[in-house]
Amino acid sequence: MLKWIRGIGFAVIFGLTAPLASAAPAQTPRAPVLLVLGDSLSAEYGIARGTGWVALLQQALKKDGFDYSVVNASISGDTTSDGMARLPALLSRYRPAITVIELGANDALRGIPLSLTERNLHDMVSAARRAQSRVMLIGMRIPPNYGPDYTERFFNMFGAIAKAQRLAYTPFLLDGIAGRRDLFQEDQMHPLAVAQPYLLRNVWPALRPLLGKPAPTKPVAQ
Repeated sequence: MLKWIRGIGFAVIFGLTAPLASAAPAQTPRAPVLLVLGDSLSAEYGIARGTGWVALLQQALKKDGFDYSVVNASISGDTTSDGMARLPALLSRYRPAITVIELGANDALRGIPLSLTERNLHDMVSAARRAQSRVMLIGMRIPPNYGPDYTERFFNMFGAIAKAQRLAYTPFLLDGIAGRRDLFQEDQMHPLAVAQPYLLRNVWPALRPLLGKPAPTKPVAQ
């Protein structure tokens, strides 16, 4: 994992901040909504539409009988401040049953104070809960450019928030694939399409308890 992190260099900054928005549905879905609010790692940066872990999540939910409509509101380059600014409108429009927050890496890479990132994440959790949405937090690791102390404090921040707010929590979205150069794009930061199932596997164990029971299977007509 450390080899992966050191190999990122400052190319990460440009990779994570490249503008790319995922398309939002034209109409509000009727099924309960699972909202994903993230950055490039959730916005299918550099890969074909429909191949990212969020799209795979929608497929997995349908396969396992869960009646949710996944809305991917992730935008490449977003910071927690960007997410906080966009979240109220998203909550009002979709009224999500579940909100997954995958933000924070761009804050660190842009030198935003850790205290502001932490406050934004807490505020997003609180806003989602006021909207009667169950919340999951996804953590991230950053390159050691700012020194080991800051790097560890950044990583530990997510766990502390999850503990304080009693959240469903995935500590590191890229766990298990960091260091696998064959699974990343040329920038060695953004995973290829072939790596997206690994991201979903990292998210699933924490997300599954929030989903409730699958929809009853309809009997087959004789």
